This record gives sequence, C-alpha cells and structure tokens, in this order.
Amino acid sequence: MMTSIVGSMKGFWKDEEGLGTLEMILIIAVLIAVVLLFKEKIQEVVEALIDTAGEKSQKVFE
Repeated sequence: MMTSIVGSMKGFWKDEEGLGTLEMILIIAVLIAVVLLFKEKIQEVVEALIDTAGEKSQKVFE
C-alpha cells in the first residue's frame, strides 16, 4: 500500500506533460513585461529608424 502511494507520487513528480506550455507562457509574460517597461524607449528607437529610412529613400529618388 505504502509503496504504491510512494510510486504514484514519484510518477507525478517526474511527469513533465504540459511543461512546454508553462515555459511558453512564462516567456511570453516576461516579454510583455519588458515591452511595457521599455515602451517609450522602444517607440523612440522605432521612430528614429523610420525617420532614417525615410531620409535615405528620399536621397535615392533625388
């Protein structure tokens, strides 16, 4: 009786089914947190890149 309980507890502890899903959820949560923390800086960088691309494309067509 006791060995079957211990055996099932060990099996439950070693069961890794669903672990990949948990890891993906944690990674997504961390990415969202980073984006929210650095939202303003990310916007500045993207706007600077777009402005630079616009200036370079204008030079090509002149």
